[in-house]
Amino acid sequence: MGAPILHPVAMRPTNPAADPAPGRAPLAPGVSVPASALEFNFVASGGPGGQNVNKVATKAELRVRLADLGLPGPVAARLAVLAGRRLTDAGEIVISSDGHRSQSRNREECLVRLRELIVRAQVRPKVRRKTKPSRGSVERRLESKKRRGGIKRDRGGAGED
Repeated sequence: MGAPILHPVAMRPTNPAADPAPGRAPLAPGVSVPASALEFNFVASGGPGGQNVNKVATKAELRVRLADLGLPGPVAARLAVLAGRRLTDAGEIVISSDGHRSQSRNREECLVRLRELIVRAQVRPKVRRKTKPSRGSVERRLESKKRRGGIKRDRGGAGED
């Protein structure tokens, strides 16, 4: 048997039979989109780097429409909030990466960032339930306040006689 196949998004061995339908890109557990929904643009990267930066377009920019992800309503709403300024008025999430010297590594970095956003959006926030302090804890708190106030009151001088 050969070496395991490493999936670029998950960065872990995968079973080719467990992949979604052909032509679909898996992004997160239970989320896959048609490969055509992921739009990549490559532009010249800024910063130092000599001739490589000047002649090779290595900065990757990923655009994917929020509607194309096929997420349930609450998850899509949380993803829109998490995306923040990366969400355009047209409903596209734009993720860019220029940390590596090659297009392919920057492309994979964009996919990893998108995956992390989707996974975070899939986590349902914990519902906060109001709690009321117990009667005993209220009484203990008030008693300690009275005790502390008495200590401060006793610090006073002898008064005017």
